[in-house]
Amino acid sequence: MVITNKEKAARSWTTRLEAKKERIESVKSLVDGVIIPTDRIVDALELLIKPGDRVVLEGNNQKQASFLSQALVQVNPKKVYDLHMIMSSISRPEHLDIFEEGIARKIDFSYAGPQSLRIAHMIEDGRIELGDLHTYIELYGRLFIDLIPSVALVAADKADRNGNLYTGPNTEETPTLVEAAAFRDGIVIAQVNEIVDELPRVDIPSSWVDFIVVADKPYELEPLFTRDPRHITDIQILQAMMVIRGIYEKHGVKSLNHGIGFNTAAIELLLPTYAESLGLKGKICTNWVLNPHPTLIPAIESGWVESVHCFGGELGMEQYVAARRDIFFTGKDGSLRSNRTLAQLAGQYAVDLFIGSTLQMDALGNSSTVTKGRVAGYGGAPNMGHDPGGRRHSTEAWYNLMTSDDPLARGKKLVVQVAETFQEANKPVFVESLDAISVKDQAKLAIAPVMIYGEDVTHVVTEEGIAYLYKSDSISERREMIASIAGVTPIGMEHNPKTAERLRQQGLVALPEDLGIRRSDAKRSLLAAKNIDELVQWSGGLYTPPAKFRSW
Repeated sequence: MVITNKEKAARSWTTRLEAKKERIESVKSLVDGVIIPTDRIVDALELLIKPGDRVVLEGNNQKQASFLSQALVQVNPKKVYDLHMIMSSISRPEHLDIFEEGIARKIDFSYAGPQSLRIAHMIEDGRIELGDLHTYIELYGRLFIDLIPSVALVAADKADRNGNLYTGPNTEETPTLVEAAAFRDGIVIAQVNEIVDELPRVDIPSSWVDFIVVADKPYELEPLFTRDPRHITDIQILQAMMVIRGIYEKHGVKSLNHGIGFNTAAIELLLPTYAESLGLKGKICTNWVLNPHPTLIPAIESGWVESVHCFGGELGMEQYVAARRDIFFTGKDGSLRSNRTLAQLAGQYAVDLFIGSTLQMDALGNSSTVTKGRVAGYGGAPNMGHDPGGRRHSTEAWYNLMTSDDPLARGKKLVVQVAETFQEANKPVFVESLDAISVKDQAKLAIAPVMIYGEDVTHVVTEEGIAYLYKSDSISERREMIASIAGVTPIGMEHNPKTAERLRQQGLVALPEDLGIRRSDAKRSLLAAKNIDELVQWSGGLYTPPAKFRSW
């Protein structure tokens, strides 16, 4: 078939641009240049957003475009409806209220921790059409392929009157969301805390932004990565000792990502004490990708840490980060420059180790945080919790996991899962079948929402010991290794004591005593800081914790 010149001339190649111009023209009577008056935001959204639009709403782990999300739920559902929402994190009630009100119909997301129970019920009741559960990088990538947004609603700290944005310590995912819309003729609206004459630095240029609106109050920030050392248990300290001795020291782990949790907080607080006593400073844990965890302060202050690249900021850590420029990535203004997309990529390809925890694990090491009645999603864990086939650079830790003499053999990234054998309410973590399988059918997903596949897990750590799964030769041996450290869970009750002893002798499983660790030594006295106040002292008063963490 040959397309004639007449047909070519008849086609418009600027339909998206023309549609954008129409939308912008529709609000001219409302706006002052690029500024939408605070009290007219709902009116503006009703004109700028069309039925069926894909709308990306900033709501990641910490920073929420809370003013815009609250405005969106107030639009007239007769004017704005059937929206396809794209969100990293479903964190606020109005994120789901827009579905209850008939404003939105479909959702693609990564994480829904605070709203995990509610979204599970809404999916079951048919009030939400679920697209897919994504990892962060996967969702960001699709914004440039088949989930290109019509509208992006984001948050920034400050703007100037031209629309340049300053995001400050919490840049996070904002540049990625804005770019996906701005360069495909979508509408970009940014809520800001204030408009100033001169910005400390420009994080997003005005040419990417269509409108700004001053929020009625600052955007919401959650201190998601703050863990009070008071709540770290002796069991978590024991597990931390095993990780340091049986994994970090054994494999020479220098670059790493710590997931959020008390077990990894315990590791951070044992570096200046227990790990120091082993003579490991400079040999492990030097280069990090993680949010500025307050529990990392003692390790930074005692010379353990060389660099930290951050997904986002952390409330109360702003002054401390600005004062430690040699460690963190900061701008000329002294504030942190975080980037969730780049940090996810670094966590996937550039680090030796990812360590995190899970709610359920089956007999082969498959794990998920999606359980019956709770669709939490999994955020970035699958990005970082797998062995990336595209990696080509070698480090001691990566090379250390090579188990073949084949001349084309390659190393492997360390993927560690730490779990106590039972959760709260005496629920076993180790189960025969993941709840994710039944959730798949309930939510009409194509595949079960597994967080980390067993084939990628190299080590499992419980209060019983460590299973070195990367050494296993068969599925049956992998099952035996996990069972031997699964305690009195249904999986653990399968283990044969004679088999477990053989696994220990072969170095496939290690109990604390095999690592030279006495269980009785796992006490809170080992922690470099035992409460938030001591973290403040370690920081020289630079760390200013949120009020809910202050006990003085």
